[in-house]
Amino acid sequence: MMRGGYLAGRGAYMIRQITKRIWFRASLFSIAAILTALVAAWVAPFIPYELSLRVGGKAVDNILTIMASSMLAVTTFALSASVTAYGSATSTVTPRATQLLIDDRFTQNALSTFVGTFLFSIVGIIALTTGLYGAEGRVVLFFATILIVAIIAITLLRWIQHLSSFGRVRDTIERVETVARRAMQAWAKAPHLGAQPPVAVPDSAVAIYSAEIGYLAHIDVTGLARLADRQDLTIHIAGLPGALVHAERPLAHVVGAFDDEARKSINAAFSVLQDREFEQDPRFGLIVPTEIASRALSPAVNDPGTAIRVLGSVQRVLCDLVDTDRGEDAGRHERVHAPHLAIADMFDDAFRPIARDGAQIIEVQLRLQKTLAALAGHAPSSFATIAAHHANAAFTRAAAALGKGDDVAVLRAAARLVRREP
Repeated sequence: MMRGGYLAGRGAYMIRQITKRIWFRASLFSIAAILTALVAAWVAPFIPYELSLRVGGKAVDNILTIMASSMLAVTTFALSASVTAYGSATSTVTPRATQLLIDDRFTQNALSTFVGTFLFSIVGIIALTTGLYGAEGRVVLFFATILIVAIIAITLLRWIQHLSSFGRVRDTIERVETVARRAMQAWAKAPHLGAQPPVAVPDSAVAIYSAEIGYLAHIDVTGLARLADRQDLTIHIAGLPGALVHAERPLAHVVGAFDDEARKSINAAFSVLQDREFEQDPRFGLIVPTEIASRALSPAVNDPGTAIRVLGSVQRVLCDLVDTDRGEDAGRHERVHAPHLAIADMFDDAFRPIARDGAQIIEVQLRLQKTLAALAGHAPSSFATIAAHHANAAFTRAAAALGKGDDVAVLRAAARLVRREP
């Protein structure tokens, strides 16, 4: 079920926002490392004295000193490499994709491991200097240090491999596609965020407005449904995540009597941020790859291959909308209504910028027509009409940019395939 993610309540959503931050993971690793260094003093009484004579516990001093000095340099290098990747993605791909790199779990784990090891070494050296450990405690610390050295070696090797692709155009496109497909599949399993389809809003409905200006990032539909059941209300959500909200655009319309406390609860169910997020916003998962394609098609970059790759990614995301079966959470909330996810808007997000920016590049235009033809053939009832519209619009733009010649004739034939014309 999706209730822990896509349909998560506001509390779970806020917790997930915190746990995605690098400082949270680094803090956990650091605390674990400090506790590991200190636990040796507690375990020491259980270590046989003979073992402490056989094992070179005194060697741990030098090992910890080496680790403390080297891990500081490694942490600085790793952080510098990460920041460079973030900057590269911002300048060569799109700033909207940078957050996916910042949220990369392996990068966060690697940085956290390096920081945690540095703190483990520092705490261990301080404890040894103050005489906290006896001979037996040194043995425990020695084995813990050997284990951490092994973890660091594995992490460093994996980190070096990770850096070979981290932040590159292909890697970023794949990350965007992954989160976009996840959002699209979640919507297909539970359309309207698990609520009912939209219906006409009665004139008696009371509009609820946002006190903030920004983008809807998350809607706690489960919380709204509980409130509606408890107070005998019907709630009509006015906009989906990704919509720009302000004091003149309502968040929802409420039918039924409710007090100020209920009004505050309804407002709290809508999380408004300065930037859009992928999780409940499938359209954002189509806008970001299109931005990547537009930048690749700019005269300064001139990389049609990236635009062609993006078209394949967008095609897979849109196919998920019709290929994913509905789940048990579909229509679960009877007193809440949410808008449709308009296919026409998604096609505008996905194809209009590429048709515009790649109008003079025949390879991009041909792939665009083939992608539209594939979508129209894959789901005729859902995609055929809108795909034909975009095929015509793209052909008109390209014909004007290409002028007369064989390219226009080839492109015209490709556009006919979308319309199913002989």
